[in-house]
Amino acid sequence: MASEELAQKLQRRLQLEESGTVAEDEAEAVKGAVAAGEVEERSCLTASAGAELSAKLCRRQDINEGAAQPRRAAVFNPYTEFKEFSRRQIKDMERMFRLYDSGRDGYIDLMELKLMMEKLGAPQTHLGLKNMIKEVDEDFDGKLSFREFLLIFHKAAAGELEEDSGLLTLAKLSEIDVSIEGVKGAKNFFEAKAQALSSASKFEAEIKAEQDERKREEEERKHRRAAFRELKSAFTQ
Repeated sequence: MASEELAQKLQRRLQLEESGTVAEDEAEAVKGAVAAGEVEERSCLTASAGAELSAKLCRRQDINEGAAQPRRAAVFNPYTEFKEFSRRQIKDMERMFRLYDSGRDGYIDLMELKLMMEKLGAPQTHLGLKNMIKEVDEDFDGKLSFREFLLIFHKAAAGELEEDSGLLTLAKLSEIDVSIEGVKGAKNFFEAKAQALSSASKFEAEIKAEQDERKREEEERKHRRAAFRELKSAFTQ
């Protein structure tokens, strides 16, 4: 309503100016309306900025108090984002992640990480576990998403973890073949591998190998079923 009234007054002023009969009180009224409109617009912008800042401050306070709700992470493709790992390596990491995600919520929380480190034979203190999560916790929710879990092995392969880091211990003991060449030398290992094969050809070769493996398994099942039928017919004769 305010904007419509302002537009009407501005149009009225233009008409008066064209006719050369602008009344002084009319001009003052228009100026006042324009000023009021500008004040109203600035007030809206200030309120919007204030609300955004307030939301961010509230989010930070919830994180500090441990009451923040985890935000849904954007969908990502691990095969394209973590190109230094093969499909099989990423699948092994995913299998391990799901093994210790006992809550089946897509996250490894503090207690699940505690159990993982105990199973790996390297138990950590409560503070040590919190520091492990903090090293890769990009959304500050106090848990490890699958992407953050992959970051552990990415940092280990790139030599970005300290020798006394709990995450480095996890990477070494995980039985996932990402640090056989030595964690610090893994970066060169992956770079050499990347030079030998392009990403496309590497994925094609791995996919073909998986398809061949499934075909072999299917053939074996067929042979077993045929052998079972022969054995069954021999007993029923």
